[in-house]
Amino acid sequence: MPASELPRNAQGRFYHLDCGPGDLAPYILTCGDPGRARKIARCFDNVAVRRRNREFYTYTGCYRGIPLSVIATGIGPDNTAIAVIEAAQCVSKATFIRLGSCGALQPEVAAGDLVITDRVMRDEATTLSYAPPAYEARAHPLVLKTLEEAAAALGVPYHVGLTCTTGDFYSGQGRQAPGFPLLEPGKVERLRRAGVLNLEMEMAAYLTLAGVSTYPLRAGGACAVLNNRITGASVFDSSRLKALAEKRLIQVGLMAVEILAGKDKVAQAGKPGPPKTEN
Repeated sequence: MPASELPRNAQGRFYHLDCGPGDLAPYILTCGDPGRARKIARCFDNVAVRRRNREFYTYTGCYRGIPLSVIATGIGPDNTAIAVIEAAQCVSKATFIRLGSCGALQPEVAAGDLVITDRVMRDEATTLSYAPPAYEARAHPLVLKTLEEAAAALGVPYHVGLTCTTGDFYSGQGRQAPGFPLLEPGKVERLRRAGVLNLEMEMAAYLTLAGVSTYPLRAGGACAVLNNRITGASVFDSSRLKALAEKRLIQVGLMAVEILAGKDKVAQAGKPGPPKTEN
């Protein structure tokens, strides 16, 4: 690829993230909200890299001895795709775990619960630049398993299944905003009947780009349920529940990294070394 297609800033770092090789760890937690990224970084043993450019906030350090980064991308699949692509240029063998927020579409999913994504309905346009409409974006099996293990170990209520990623928050998620048309008034009900657990705006970019990349990328994620579009339940009715939902999400993400790093270490130790040569 010509260097001109990978724009860099005056420091030689990739343009949007303001990061280059060595600035990111192989395990990367992500979120849309810079405030959540700061909360995650406060859990680190130390922070060696702090970068902020536009809506992108990046922190890299160690968590319980594990090299770990957190990136806040802002809202939407387009921002997310930029972050994934530039991060992969910095560390080509990366694992992305999204820790986001969402609205639930099934009545049994309570406000404050977590939804762990198994696969994604790609109701956005960004990933069509990387994979055809028929491509099924799925979480990496090991990332999915570690998120489930972490949630179970922490006693956090969670649900695993189908997520719908949209490119818009209002009409795109079936919300009527005064002054703007709602093209599909029955969208929420259609998605509920299709078995969609939750609506959010980034997961498809992680799972699609990791799945099609020629780099050995892994991706998965969980979202805290802020409201239920069917029952009307919401964490915004209780500041305590809202804080608890985010705390649960962060705890599950950090424990998932611990579990995954342990599994990776065992797998790496079990790999045969290069064949010995006779002198």
